[in-house]
Amino acid sequence: MANLLTVPLKKTYVVDVKEPTRNYLEAHTDAHPEAFKADLNQWQQLRKDTVDVSVHVNAVEKLLKYHAQLLSIHTKLPADIGLEISYASVFPPNNLPVTLRNLGFERASVLFNLAALYSQLAAKEDRMHLEGIKRAISYYQNAAGTLAYLRNFALPKLVFSPQDEEIPLDLSTDFVHSIEWLMLAQAQECFWQKAKIDQFKSGLIARLAANTAAYYKLSISKIRDATPPIKHLFPSDWLAHIEAKEHHFDAVANFRKSMEEIDNSNYGHEIAYLQQAQFEAKRASEVARKGRVAAAVQGDIQSLMVAVDTSLKRAERDNDLIYHKDVPAISTLSPIPHAAIAQLTTPVGLSNPAKGVHMIMGEMLSWGAQEAINIYNDRKKNLVKDQISDKSKELRDTADAVLRDHNLPASLEALERPAGLPPIRMENGPTKIDSWFEDLQKQAKHVTNILDEAIDILDNEATEDEIARESGDLARPPSHKANLDLIQKEQRYRAILQQAALSDETVKQKWEEWEENIMDLIISEADLEALVPSSTSSKRRTPEAAVTQRYARNLRVLLESLDTVHADRAQIVRRAESLAEADDIRPRILKAATKLESLEEMQPAMFENVLDEELAKYDKYCQLLADNAQEQEDILSSIEADNEKFLSSRKDDPSIKEREHALQSLDLSYHKYREISGNLQEGIKVGLDVSLTQSMQSASLDDTDDDVEVLDDEDVSEIQEDLDMPSPPTKEPSEKAKGKMPVRLPPLSSSDWGFEEISLPPGPAEAKKKKSRVPI
Repeated sequence: MANLLTVPLKKTYVVDVKEPTRNYLEAHTDAHPEAFKADLNQWQQLRKDTVDVSVHVNAVEKLLKYHAQLLSIHTKLPADIGLEISYASVFPPNNLPVTLRNLGFERASVLFNLAALYSQLAAKEDRMHLEGIKRAISYYQNAAGTLAYLRNFALPKLVFSPQDEEIPLDLSTDFVHSIEWLMLAQAQECFWQKAKIDQFKSGLIARLAANTAAYYKLSISKIRDATPPIKHLFPSDWLAHIEAKEHHFDAVANFRKSMEEIDNSNYGHEIAYLQQAQFEAKRASEVARKGRVAAAVQGDIQSLMVAVDTSLKRAERDNDLIYHKDVPAISTLSPIPHAAIAQLTTPVGLSNPAKGVHMIMGEMLSWGAQEAINIYNDRKKNLVKDQISDKSKELRDTADAVLRDHNLPASLEALERPAGLPPIRMENGPTKIDSWFEDLQKQAKHVTNILDEAIDILDNEATEDEIARESGDLARPPSHKANLDLIQKEQRYRAILQQAALSDETVKQKWEEWEENIMDLIISEADLEALVPSSTSSKRRTPEAAVTQRYARNLRVLLESLDTVHADRAQIVRRAESLAEADDIRPRILKAATKLESLEEMQPAMFENVLDEELAKYDKYCQLLADNAQEQEDILSSIEADNEKFLSSRKDDPSIKEREHALQSLDLSYHKYREISGNLQEGIKVGLDVSLTQSMQSASLDDTDDDVEVLDDEDVSEIQEDLDMPSPPTKEPSEKAKGKMPVRLPPLSSSDWGFEEISLPPGPAEAKKKKSRVPI
């Protein structure tokens, strides 16, 4: 009948479940997809049967069977296997499909459709007869029980990811719970209807009606308390229908209670309950009219209003004429007791799903068990890495840092052999220095000759100028004035050359002073080691040296003990890593999984005890490592104490001082060699930057002094190859040192000499020609 509501089905669409599942199995499990070919075909067919559900009792079995298989599948696979599932919303116009990659979404939607199917089966029953009413009661109670199962067991596991753009609001807890109360209210209404047909006493019918109103009130209250997006999912006529039903059955309860009061001769109370029934009936009629609820509901309310009005008029007339009883206020009336007959009934197929039936992927290791194996492997890997391997490296680094801070074992090795001697013998240093001195002398002589040649040019020009002036007056300054800047530059550069010569002499004196010491550095390695006194030679043994050697031997023993500790620790790490590599927890997880229910959704947390027990076998390696760390700490403490004694004994050992003095002397000689070679290389580079030959050609000189030695290209290349050796980093020279260093001279073609700015006077022949052209 149209006076009760039916829940629409969530529309879904055909999807290919086989291909995404095969891809997941191949990518994330050890199972071969072909082994589950029949299971995947069965899954595909089961889902296809639930796409277009007909309102028939046989459809209930299909949905229950598919849900049972989904339970099995959900224990074997995670929620997201890449399978996109689409379901539309329940009510238009918001029934656009929502697509999610979530098997929990599929299961929740199937349960919702099962409840909706129960509500539609109940609506199809003919409630004019007792058998139809009984079946309708059973269906509504199953619908309410299915929704309760959905709310308590399926929705908590329906977790949405942040990537989900839409979520199904009709599968929210508030939405499902409100419809659950609605189905329970309609089941209770059927019980009230049956009691009325069976002509139960008015008191019992009143209690049944009161409880029916309470269920409707719980349903509408749940909707009103929901968030606006959920509240707006319901059609407006649904809200009006549920509210009208609430007031309708409050009116029925008070009407039936008034009939009970008249049987008990409580005429005043009869009128009070009738007045309350009239009030509630009017409210129900108003809500139904404004909400445009179904005509059948409005007809039921109107019939009740007529009966209440008739009874109230009769009761008031009888009381006025006959009984004269006081009518109590509405607020003083006792609440009508409730009789909750309708119950949540969970279908057997949900509470005890598909026992003895072949379950899809039943032979596959459950997802929770597989995840427990993965968690164990990760924990094992992290434990071995963090608490064993990395801890071992940390201990080694700590030991190395302590030895490095105390200069061990280098300070012990320094007693036996010289360390860090400069490799000058391989450079053939003194020979190169002699060669560089020769190159400097050649360059100085060459530059001096250039300056002399420039002065000769100026002298010749002056002579020609004097001859020209004897022949007649010239409108130009005399040569000695015109060439004044050039003469001053020549004097300045000649002074610079003289200063450079003094600097070269200073470097030469430094070389003569240190040559003997530097020559010690090119002797053979055996002679060089003999030159440095040994602090351990028995020929030079002193009492102080004996003490030093005793502490040195103690340190050697401790260092060997430390090496043993390192080796033991490395062995512990290798044993732990070997155990981890061979460790396989799968058999234990399989054994534990068999003890759980076959359709129970296994979570990794169920295997925590197994994981803890298996990881405990690595505790012994952690303890061995802790003992090893304590042993290392004790050895390092002893090393620090003995090293202090060792260093203290060396301060008073004369052989140590002699050895240090010899090493310092060699080191100082080496640095003096680098200093001298750096000075000479700088002087040579200055000379090479001046292209003397091309400068002379640019001055158009016809004659060269045969005594001047000019460096040709081969000489320059040879010197450059000699200079290709690396130079040690040097500090910026002081102002005093800069005065002693060779100075860079510009080429003759440079503008610094003034050749490009000042023109030479013409020769005597040109002067005569100009004079003859002067007009008389």
